[in-house]
Amino acid sequence: MSKTLDLAIDLLKRRSLTPEDAGCQEAMIARLAPLGFKIERMRFGEVDNFYARRGTTGPLIVFAGHTDVVPTGPLDQWHTPPFEPTIKDGMLYARGAADMKTSLAAFITSIEEFIAEHPDHPGSIGLLITSDEEGIAIEGTVKVVEALQARGESFDYCIVGEPTSNKVVGDMIKNGRRGSLSGKLIVKGIQGHIAYPHLVKNPIHLAAPAIKDMVETVWDNGNEYFPPTSWQISNINGGTGATNVVPGHVEILFNFRYCPEVDGQGSSEQSLRTRVHAILDSHGFEYSLDWEHNQSYITPRGKLVEAISNAIVQSYGVTPELSTTGGTSDGRFIADICKEVIEFGPLNATIHKLNECVAVADIEPLKETYKRTMESLLLNEYDN
Repeated sequence: MSKTLDLAIDLLKRRSLTPEDAGCQEAMIARLAPLGFKIERMRFGEVDNFYARRGTTGPLIVFAGHTDVVPTGPLDQWHTPPFEPTIKDGMLYARGAADMKTSLAAFITSIEEFIAEHPDHPGSIGLLITSDEEGIAIEGTVKVVEALQARGESFDYCIVGEPTSNKVVGDMIKNGRRGSLSGKLIVKGIQGHIAYPHLVKNPIHLAAPAIKDMVETVWDNGNEYFPPTSWQISNINGGTGATNVVPGHVEILFNFRYCPEVDGQGSSEQSLRTRVHAILDSHGFEYSLDWEHNQSYITPRGKLVEAISNAIVQSYGVTPELSTTGGTSDGRFIADICKEVIEFGPLNATIHKLNECVAVADIEPLKETYKRTMESLLLNEYDN
C-alpha cells in the first residue's frame, strides 16, 4: 500500500454520484490545509467546489479535477460492489477509479511530497476541484473560473487529471479538445392526407436535399492539432404515427465536432453556423434552428507540454503523443484564464463502464509524473 493508493481508496468509498461530492472534497482539504493552502469553498446551487492556493507569486500551476462520478449501471453486473474498492489481480476496481479519483489522490500526494522536499519553493501551487463535471456542468468549474476571472486571477499552467491514456498509461496527453456545436433543426411543412400530395408539403422531402448537401460538405481539412471537422445527425423525428398522414414538421438533431482555427486552418463556431444557414436557405423551405455550443481549446507545444512529457518518460518509460480526440472536458473553461492547459491521467479503457478499474502498479508513477512536472515548472523555471 502507498499513501496515494490509501487516499484513492478513501475517495472511492464515497458515493459521489453527480452532483454529490459525498465528502471527497473535505477529505482533500484536510490534507491541503496543514500544508499552508488557502482554501476557498465555492458552492453554487447544489454543487460543491473548492479552490486552493499555496503561494502568492508566479508561476502558478493548478491541478484541476472532479469528485463526481457517473451512475454505476446494473449492480449485479459488477464483479465487486462499485463503492467498495477492491484490489484483485493487481487491479483496483471501483466506480471512479479511472475517472478520476486516482488522479485526485495523486494530485494530493505529489503536492505533499513536493512541499516536504521544497518547503520554500518558488511560485505557487493550486487546485480547482468540482463535483459537477459528469453532469450538465453549469455550477462547477465554469462558475469557479468566472469568479476567479472577475477578480483578475489567472493561471500559468493547468493539469486536468482526466483519464487520457489509450493503450498504456503515458501514451497520450490531451492538449486540446474539439468544439461541439449542436443544432436542433425543425423543417416546417403542411400536414395532410397522404393520398392528396397536392394539398400537403412534406417536410421530410424538403429536408432531404439539404441533408445531402451537408453530408457532402467538406467543412475544413483540420490542422496540426485537430482532425477535420465532422457533421453528424443523431436524431430525426417526424410523423404522427399513422401511415396515411404527411407530417407538418420534422425535427433533426445534429452535431459538429469541429476543428478550431489554428494558424488560419480550421473552422470557427460562427463560420459553421453561417454556412449551415446558407445551405438551408438555398433550399427555400421554412425552418427554425436553435444552437448549443461547447467551446474548444488548444495548448500548443510549450513549457507545460514539454515538462509533463519529460515527466511521463521518466515515470512510465513511455513517450506520449499529443491528441485532441474525444469529447469535452473542464479544460475548455479553464482555458479562459490559463494559456497552457493539458489533460493527463490513467487509462480510459474502462471509464463509465461496468467494473471500472486501474492497475495498482500505475498509481505511484502517476504521482511521480505530477511531482516531476511541478519540479520542472517551478524549480527549473525559477533557476532560469
